[in-house]
Amino acid sequence: MQETSLSLLDRLRTSPENEGWNRLADLYAPLIRVWLRRYDVQNSDAQDLIQEVLLSVSRDRHPQAHGDSDIDARLAQLDDPTSELSHIWNLEHDQYVLRQLLALAEPHFEPTTWKAFCRVALEGETAEAVAREMGISKNAVIVAKCRVLNKLRQEAGGLIDSSAPIFPKS
Repeated sequence: MQETSLSLLDRLRTSPENEGWNRLADLYAPLIRVWLRRYDVQNSDAQDLIQEVLLSVSRDRHPQAHGDSDIDARLAQLDDPTSELSHIWNLEHDQYVLRQLLALAEPHFEPTTWKAFCRVALEGETAEAVAREMGISKNAVIVAKCRVLNKLRQEAGGLIDSSAPIFPKS
């Protein structure tokens, strides 16, 4: 998947009180919280650390860990794109962002449209098989997939770098 959009980060740097900040915080705070729990960070410290990470990202600088060399070592691993921790973070990040985008998009579609999309795009079934099982035309399945992918691209706008598509063109 893509990295968080540099244009979103630039907007945050120049105007941190805008909708972009809320989008960034709403999307990433839960993911950061999960990682902090994994490393036994106390709840009382987690919110402060989440804010520090998000502010650091919005200012395009590295967060400063205070007093815990273990956290410093983990941050250094995350900074190394070849480290195992970076690979784990990237995989979990991509899965998390996809789940968030799917949750944002689903309410905009009828259940039949959503089910056809999921079966073809997420579960890898053929349009023919899905159409046959759902009692709709193959064209309806393809249109459903296209409509949902377009909505997902729209929801992803501003969150990830658009130089390469998050979802392939249908």
